[in-house]
Amino acid sequence: VQLQASGGGLVQAGGSLRLSCAASGRTISTADMGWFRQAPGKEREFVARFTTWSGGSYYVNYADAVKGRFTISRDSAKNTVWLQMNNLKPEDTAVYYCVAKRTSSGEYVYWGQGTLVTVSS
Repeated sequence: VQLQASGGGLVQAGGSLRLSCAASGRTISTADMGWFRQAPGKEREFVARFTTWSGGSYYVNYADAVKGRFTISRDSAKNTVWLQMNNLKPEDTAVYYCVAKRTSSGEYVYWGQGTLVTVSS
């Protein structure tokens, strides 16, 4: 499985960016994908994810730090997940990683190469 993330860049505080992640290779459900980020000098942290539920349904989780500002979406036909980031803050500066296939222990099997988001004040 390959996860190709794109859309990062430099933006001023209050601005917006939209990250994309296209999955290829082995079939991966976009309902089992999400985003993490790692800021300079900090631990990698969860941002947003889809979680599958019984009967084929799913729900969305967000980190408290991004709730109300970030929106995760997906298109299964395109094997693509997006992260719309609005009202960006300097503390959102990080490398953002697309992830796929969550295990029962909560870890993700597949990680993309990361895309850098820099928010200037």
